[in-house]
Amino acid sequence: MLDVSSFAAGQWIAPGTGARSIESAITGEALAQAGNAALPIQDMLGYAREIGGTNLRRMTFHDRAKMLKALALFLMERKQTLYDLSYDTGATLSDHKIDVDGGIGTMLVFAAKGRREMPDGHVYLDGPPEQLGKTGAFMGRHICTPLLGVAVHINAFNFPVWGVLEKLAPTLLAGVPAIVKPATATCYVTEACVRMMLDSGLLPEGAVQLVTGGLGDMLDHLECQDAVAFTGSAQTALKLRGTPNLMENSVRFASEQDSLNASVLGPDAEPGTPEFDLFVKEVQREMTAKAGQKCTAIRRIMVPHAHIDAVITAISDRLAKIQIGDPRLESTRMGALVSASQKRDVLEKAALIQAESELVFGAPDAFSVTGADKEKGAFVPPMLFHCSDPDIARRVHDTEAFGPVSTIMPYRDLPHAIDLLNKGKGSLVASVITNDGDVARDITLGSAAFHGRLYFNNRTSMGEASGHGAPLPHMVHGGPGRAGGGEELGGIRGVMHYMQRTAIQGSPDILTAIGEQWVPGGTETTHQDHPFTRTFSQITLGETFNSPSRTITLEDIETFAHFTGDTFYAHMDDAAAKANPFFPGRVAHGYLLLSFAAGLFVQPDPGPVLANTGLDNLRFMAPVAAGDSIRVRLTVKHKTPRNDEYGEVRWHVTLYNQNDDVAAEYELLTMNGY
Repeated sequence: MLDVSSFAAGQWIAPGTGARSIESAITGEALAQAGNAALPIQDMLGYAREIGGTNLRRMTFHDRAKMLKALALFLMERKQTLYDLSYDTGATLSDHKIDVDGGIGTMLVFAAKGRREMPDGHVYLDGPPEQLGKTGAFMGRHICTPLLGVAVHINAFNFPVWGVLEKLAPTLLAGVPAIVKPATATCYVTEACVRMMLDSGLLPEGAVQLVTGGLGDMLDHLECQDAVAFTGSAQTALKLRGTPNLMENSVRFASEQDSLNASVLGPDAEPGTPEFDLFVKEVQREMTAKAGQKCTAIRRIMVPHAHIDAVITAISDRLAKIQIGDPRLESTRMGALVSASQKRDVLEKAALIQAESELVFGAPDAFSVTGADKEKGAFVPPMLFHCSDPDIARRVHDTEAFGPVSTIMPYRDLPHAIDLLNKGKGSLVASVITNDGDVARDITLGSAAFHGRLYFNNRTSMGEASGHGAPLPHMVHGGPGRAGGGEELGGIRGVMHYMQRTAIQGSPDILTAIGEQWVPGGTETTHQDHPFTRTFSQITLGETFNSPSRTITLEDIETFAHFTGDTFYAHMDDAAAKANPFFPGRVAHGYLLLSFAAGLFVQPDPGPVLANTGLDNLRFMAPVAAGDSIRVRLTVKHKTPRNDEYGEVRWHVTLYNQNDDVAAEYELLTMNGY
C-alpha cells in the first residue's frame, strides 16, 4: 500500500485522519491511500503568500521562464517513472505521452514565450502609452503585476501530470505561488511529479505545495489577492463557485468544465474524399484516447443525413479493431476507466442516452478484454449511439458519459448543423472537417459564440494538425456556458489570469521608471561617445543620439528609383504626384529615407552592435521632397537580455524634416554585446 503524502508549509505529511483508499483501474485492488484532515490550512496559505510569493516576485519574468525550462528538462529525464505509475490509472503508453509529455511540452512553451514576449523585469506592459493631455506631459498606460496571494489549483483525475503543469506554468511565470490539489483517484502520479520538482532544487521555497485528498476549509480562508483554477464536472464547479467566502471577497474563480463537444462532417466531405476518412479517424481517436476520459473528447457527431449509414459503418469498423485490455500490453489500444465508480457513472449516463438513441456499436455486456479480468477492472467498450431525431432529443445534448461514448446524429443543411452545435449550450471545442472555406466561415459566424475553440481540418492541414482534442499552450483552453466560462493557456494570456491589470497615470518619466521602458516625452540623456560604441550593460534608457542633417536631392531620388526598380509615379512623375492628395509633387521613397537615416546614425567600426534584427511600428508621417533635409533622433527605449553574450536593444527612431516636422517614426532592434 502506497502512502500518498501532501506537501504543506514545507513539510511532507503522510495520510492520516480521513484517508481514502485508491484502487487500481486494472485489477480493482487497493494500491494506495491519500488524504489527511489535519493539514495546517492557515499555515499553508501563509507559507505561500509570505514566503513563496516573496521569493517568486524577487525573480524577473525571465528568471522564472528559465526556471520553468529547467524544471521541464528535469522532468523529461524522469518521465519513465511517471509512465510506470500511470498504468494503474487505466491509461496506455500513448495516453501517458499525452499526459506527461504534453505537460512537459506545455512548460517549455511557456518558458519560451516568457523569454520572447515578456520583459526581463517585474512589470508587464499591456499595450502602448496613451497621451492623456494636450502636450504629452500627462500619460497613461496599462501594466500587469503579480497577485500578492496564492493560486489554488483543483484538477481532474484524467490528466494527473498535464493538468498540474498546464496550470502551474503560467502561474509561476506570473510570479504567484500555487497549492496543487489533484483528484484523489490519480493523485499518486501527481505526487511523484511534484516530489520530483521539489527535489530538483529549482523551485524557490514556498512556490509549490500539494494537497492529496480534500482541501478542507481552505476556500473559506482565501482573500481578494488569491485565485482558484478548477477543472472537473459542472456540478462540482457550481458547488465550489458558490462558496460564500469566494463571492464575498471577489476571489478569482476560473472553471474549465466537461462539455458536450461536437464534430461536424462538412457537406462537401462525401465518402471517398480525404476529409471523410479524416473525420472517421478523428472520431475514433477521440472516443478511445484515455478511454474517452478527456474534457475535449467528441461526444456529439453531426453528419449530413445522406451519409449517416456510411459514417456509422466506417466508425464501427475502426472501433472494432480497438483491442481493450491491460494497458501495460503493447497490443492494447484502449485501457480501463479510472475506477469502478467511474465505470458505474459512465454506464448510467449511457443508459440515459440510449433511451432516445439506438446503440449501433459496443454492447457493454458483450466485449472482450485482453490480459485482465473485465469484471474486476473498470473496463467498458467504446459505445456509439445513433439519434435519428436530434431536434426532439434532450439527453444527447445535456448528458455527458465521461468515457468512450459518442452519439451520431443527422443534419439537413448547414443552418441545422449550426443549431445542433449550439444545443450543447457551450463547449470547450467543436471541430469541423471541411475543404470549403464558405462552410467554415458560416459555422464560425453561427456558433463561435458557443465554443472556446473551433478546430477546422482538411486535406491541406491534416499532416500537421494536432487533433480535435489537443489543447495547445499557445491557444486559449476553456469555453462559455456549460464549459464553465473560464479560460486557461493561450500563451501570455494565461499568465494574465494570475496578475492584476492596473492603469497607471503620470508624467513620461514616471511611466518610464515604473515600466523600465522609455516613454516618448521622457528625459533624454546624451553621452560623449556614440551609443553604438557602448555595450549593452553601459547604455541606459533614454540615452539619445541626435544626428547631423542631410539634404535630399532629386538626383538621390532618381538614383534610388533606378537602382531599386521602384519607379512608382509619386517619385518620378511630378504632375501625377501633385494630383495625389498626399504629395506636393515628386517625393523621396520612404525606404530611401530609412536608408539615409541609417547612414546618419550608424557608427561603422566594429563594436558592441552585432546585428540589426529588424524594425517595428514603422510609420511615414510627412512627405519629403527634393531640397528638404532630414535628421534623426535615436533613443534607447528598452533593453532585453537574450543570453550571456548579448542582449536586444530597442531604439526609438524619429526622422525630422527641416521644419522639425516628424517625417517617419519606427523602432529599431539591435543585438548588442555585453
